[in-house]
Amino acid sequence: MQRFFLSMDCFQGEWVSFPKEMTHQLYHVLRLQPGAALVVLDNQGRQFQVELEQVAPNTASGRIVSCSAAEGEPWVRLALFVCLAQREKFEWILQKCTEAGAASFTPVISSRSRVQDAEEVDRKLVRWEKIVREAAEQCERGRVPELNQALSFNEACRQAVQDHRLALIPWEGERFLSAPISLRQALSGLPERSESSSRIPQVALIIGPEGGFSDEEVLFARQLGILPVSLGPRILRIETAAIIATAIVVEAADA
Repeated sequence: MQRFFLSMDCFQGEWVSFPKEMTHQLYHVLRLQPGAALVVLDNQGRQFQVELEQVAPNTASGRIVSCSAAEGEPWVRLALFVCLAQREKFEWILQKCTEAGAASFTPVISSRSRVQDAEEVDRKLVRWEKIVREAAEQCERGRVPELNQALSFNEACRQAVQDHRLALIPWEGERFLSAPISLRQALSGLPERSESSSRIPQVALIIGPEGGFSDEEVLFARQLGILPVSLGPRILRIETAAIIATAIVVEAADA
């Protein structure tokens, strides 16, 4: 069944109206007819069974049949701070890490990031928001991950520490230490999941650029209380590190 996230202004009592872009998809791409069933989500934790009442080239609306709690969200709220990479790689990270369970994305400009212009990043946000939303619809997430404006590395570190219970920075140099800390070990202190608990873990991960973090950046992060961790004995590409780290955090929290 097709799933769509709609903004709150699309809901009017027992009815929903679809914006222009989705109307085009319903009519021209999916070729749906009145009476077709859809799932619509409000991105506030609710999902609605909707029956299409009208679908035309320029307008589409439906009647809400039932409402229930949206599912598909992991127990942990994982914020990914990802250093900017080539366009295809960064968009792949957005898509696949949405599927894996990331709750938010913040582009980061570090000393070795391929992209250094924050204004260039801002021009891509609309496209990136669409990628994240469509990925969330496809994999049946209950919410669309947030996509934030780009920050410098230092700003990203400060925000990661300020807003999250646990802030981690995967770093290839960690594996050379006498007692390296793995990502799984760092997650061992997360609260256990239970139906009676409302303490959702807040975890931040700072994923490095294609050239890796500089020693000065790792030192700065460590001084703020961000814990360097290892993803294993091999050097991973940025897109590989992002998806593996996301999957490990989500799995550890849901266990």
